Amino acid sequence: MKKIGITGQNGFVGYHLYQTIKLYKEEFALVDFDRSFFGDESKLDAFVRECDVIVHLAALNRHNDPEMIYQMNTSLVKSLVDSLKRTESNCHVVISSSTQEERDNLYGKSKKEGRLMLADWAMKANGRFTGMVIPNVYGPFGNPFYNSVIATFCHQVSHGETPKIDVDGQLKLIYVGELVDEILKAIINNDNSHELVIAHTAEAKVSEILSLLQNYKEIYQEKGEFPSINNAFEHKLFNTFRCYMDIKNYFPRKFIQHPDNRGAFTEIARIGIPGQVSFSTTVPEITRGNHFHTRKIERFAVIKGKALIQLRKIGTSEIHNFYLDGNEPAYVDMPIWYTHNIKNIGEDTLYTIFWINEPYDTKDPDTWFEVV
Repeated sequence: MKKIGITGQNGFVGYHLYQTIKLYKEEFALVDFDRSFFGDESKLDAFVRECDVIVHLAALNRHNDPEMIYQMNTSLVKSLVDSLKRTESNCHVVISSSTQEERDNLYGKSKKEGRLMLADWAMKANGRFTGMVIPNVYGPFGNPFYNSVIATFCHQVSHGETPKIDVDGQLKLIYVGELVDEILKAIINNDNSHELVIAHTAEAKVSEILSLLQNYKEIYQEKGEFPSINNAFEHKLFNTFRCYMDIKNYFPRKFIQHPDNRGAFTEIARIGIPGQVSFSTTVPEITRGNHFHTRKIERFAVIKGKALIQLRKIGTSEIHNFYLDGNEPAYVDMPIWYTHNIKNIGEDTLYTIFWINEPYDTKDPDTWFEVV
């Protein structure tokens, strides 16, 4: 079992890497890191001694003063290198650099110098080092106005703000989950590539991305419909967009009923992608679920009885409670990386209809159990 420490474990990529590693408890063990360790040599050295692998993600991406970015990023790497030397470590170090290495800016310069510092340490200390040069990263939970233009646009569009395109450039992109897979592959394979260029998995103009997000707002956020998804990039972008919505104040969404003397008709979902529809009955006081997905799109629709649907973002403690009543049929959609459940809180049988974008596959279920 490899013991892995992540500097910047609470950042955008760090969060996804940390939570993904937790899913593989038999292969990896996590060594917790706190940013304050960089200011305390004894704590930093203790951290380094405990690790078989260190993934260095801590960095400053944006600041009003570019010189501050350069000084911060190079000093963080220097602190790590000094600790590796003091502890005489020969562990496997992985660093995330950027394709901006070759651009004429201080951020790119800081990332390249950091990668070269660690490569120099590895050669002299007989350590193992993977210097990843990565394209633009996007995905859920990035910080708007900091991590990426996609994070900024997702926040602005989902909150009714008007994004501005400064330069309509062609972006080479990788989804954060795909980057995590590349990091884990490097760890498993004991990679020793001092300059490992990670290929982009999608490419799109800024205006094309904004157009897709505006379509998701109109079709999904405003109308409650699942939009057409034409490729893997659009699937990942839609899941990213959903995670920037204010779900606490958005759900539950009531259906439109069409009553007449026979009863009532209610449309559950209008969808532009294939999927699976199922229903369940749940007796009083029973809870279903307590799991999360990393890619699946899912809707819970209560049509009879009373239910409590709960959601909690993985790695956090805040629980979102949604109360639904079949007398006013409503639904809640499950964002990815949110563990969720549904409990019958009424006195009668609860009837729920589920829609999910892919049938359950025992070989690749994307269903991870964790109590809300």
